[in-house]
Amino acid sequence: MTLYPNAKINIGLFVTSKRSDGYHNLESVFLPVSLCDILEIEEINGNVGDCYFEQNGIIIDCPMEENIVVKAYQLLSFHYKLPSVSISLQKRMPTGAGLGGGSSDAAFCLKALNEYFHLKITENQLMRFAASLGSDCMFFIKNTPAFVSSRGDNIKPIDFQLLGYKICILKPPFGVSTKEAYSKIVPKSASFNLNNLSKLTMSKWREIIFNDFEERVFVKYPEINELKRYLYSIGAIYASMSGSGSAVYGIFEKYPDVQENNLPPDTFYSICEFI
Repeated sequence: MTLYPNAKINIGLFVTSKRSDGYHNLESVFLPVSLCDILEIEEINGNVGDCYFEQNGIIIDCPMEENIVVKAYQLLSFHYKLPSVSISLQKRMPTGAGLGGGSSDAAFCLKALNEYFHLKITENQLMRFAASLGSDCMFFIKNTPAFVSSRGDNIKPIDFQLLGYKICILKPPFGVSTKEAYSKIVPKSASFNLNNLSKLTMSKWREIIFNDFEERVFVKYPEINELKRYLYSIGAIYASMSGSGSAVYGIFEKYPDVQENNLPPDTFYSICEFI
């Protein structure tokens, strides 16, 4: 079985308060985009619960047995005694980017195992399994536009689409630690109710829709801000950092003219679409 776990971007990200459990409450809109990894799962001869994992493409800085895809398999195998499998992951989404790549890989693995082995796990049950792996994982079970709140685990589907628009994603050759980004944040009330995003023309987003992480992240990593400015310079209607970074994206009405030689060395870039 072959799947294509896709990335997401954040339209707006407001960090509204610090929680008593040490986490933060946030508000954001998640949109799925077509930048994706390739995940292959195959049953093989072996012992129940054995997972043979192979990863290639973009390097992930963690031991193979700690990969979130392996953890997704182990989670379902603990409950359903799954047969031995071989899992291959071709990593095309950059890591440490705020694009949800690892979360998407894990969620798609859960969905694939459910289908492959006819486990008959309901969507709500899959959501609960995904939540135990990471907050963003839940979004990729439904994988449709959503308003996200609380600590990122309160997900409400919304009727909002940007089909037809093009999106350019840029990422410098380094990531931003989510823990580091949150340690610098100063919570405040959201400046706009993102549930009303569809009522706001995109030309006004630049003045109203913000990512609260940008202010502090850009101070430490001005290179990310320069990439955002570059997107506006080539005609983006709206540009923002996604999640806690380090990727930024620009939304365009047509395919943008990205000149690779105008980007800093080793900058990742991808031109894709909303799905």
